[in-house]
Amino acid sequence: MGGCVRDSLLGRMPKDWDITTSAVPMQVKALFARTVDTGLKHGTVTVLLGGEGYEVTTYRIDGTYTDGRHPDQVVFTPSLLEDLKRRDFTINAMAYNDKDGLVDAFDGAGDLKAGVVRCVGSPSDRFGEDALRMLRAVRFAAQLEFQIETETKKAIQNMAPDLHRISAERVQAELVKLVVSLHPEYMRELYTLGISGVILPEFDHMMKTGQNHPHHCKSVGEHTITVMQQTAPDKVLRLAALFHDIAKPLCKTTDENGTDHFYGHPQKGAQLAEQVLRRLKFDCETIQRVRALVRWHDFNPKLTEEAVRRAVIKAGQQQYPALFALKRADVLAQSTYQRAEKLAYLEEFQRIYESVMEKGDCISLKQLAVSGRDIMALGVRQGRQVGEILNRLLEQVVCDPKKNERAYLLEQAKGYVQAGSGEGQEAAPGLP
Repeated sequence: MGGCVRDSLLGRMPKDWDITTSAVPMQVKALFARTVDTGLKHGTVTVLLGGEGYEVTTYRIDGTYTDGRHPDQVVFTPSLLEDLKRRDFTINAMAYNDKDGLVDAFDGAGDLKAGVVRCVGSPSDRFGEDALRMLRAVRFAAQLEFQIETETKKAIQNMAPDLHRISAERVQAELVKLVVSLHPEYMRELYTLGISGVILPEFDHMMKTGQNHPHHCKSVGEHTITVMQQTAPDKVLRLAALFHDIAKPLCKTTDENGTDHFYGHPQKGAQLAEQVLRRLKFDCETIQRVRALVRWHDFNPKLTEEAVRRAVIKAGQQQYPALFALKRADVLAQSTYQRAEKLAYLEEFQRIYESVMEKGDCISLKQLAVSGRDIMALGVRQGRQVGEILNRLLEQVVCDPKKNERAYLLEQAKGYVQAGSGEGQEAAPGLP
């Protein structure tokens, strides 16, 4: 029942199969040799067959949802119809078996054909049971390229503030599914329905911030939506697209000619993106990668191999080639002013980068022909001075990759040690 029936009717391969039955959990457990007590309180047992796990849930009627997420009590029922009544949307409230065929009491099949997301019964009742369903409505619309039915939409606009009761983890999961969908422009629905004002107010500020500048023809928010549309449906890349201009509302200034400027928005944006991602409980790797992409999305080095090597060091090699994808999408979402020149520059930037990578030029301490142990073998104590000397050696190699030879670097290191050049020095210019 549920999503697997919906996907099957749409001609898609279901990702998983949810099964519902009049049998109570202990009866299900007695029928199968291998089961897992997934959620006996709510009637769910996972049956293990052929290396796969299948969730089997007893027909049930949910009690009052005091916490806006979990029913206070669950009552098992022999009626499939009663079970279907508690489902969120009509397109998810269909069931099927070989004996009865399709069981569709709320015309979910009709809504699939019409391309509509509609609540089962009263929208206010469904959203009162679980406020996250409001965000799920937009997510399903984005994934299926559907419209949200009028009464369902009105209920969302009225009840969106209830989303503050939903945990950050659950909001994150639904937001990511929307962001990586084939239609990230449904972010606009989050704004018009009042959802982003609760879960992502920074996006509301972006939608309300204009950009009176030759390089732009849209508000920050509409530009952001277009950037998302121009990128592949990868979580990190789409999140970076969503947040790349997040600080523009804070950094906006207007000169005497009425032209808007957003000085420092990449640096401030990296900080703000990290704050938002932490608030939404994203993992550390995602936060680090998105932050770096936001920080360096507007950085344009000189088109020389040395400058490009330094650019890769600044952003981190793992940010490429995603950074090129973000920069290209950013250009395509701007006005046509100097677009050809921008794209030509970006093409050459990427060509030089690929050449540097193909040659294996040293762009990190790990790639140096000497290590910290080699420096300590020269009589330097473990600590800050070792790192300072390595950074000075890396500076030489970044300027001239041919110098990444063990004998040469050891000789240079000896000179630094004898002269005390390493001690008290900061990291080499241009290096992190």
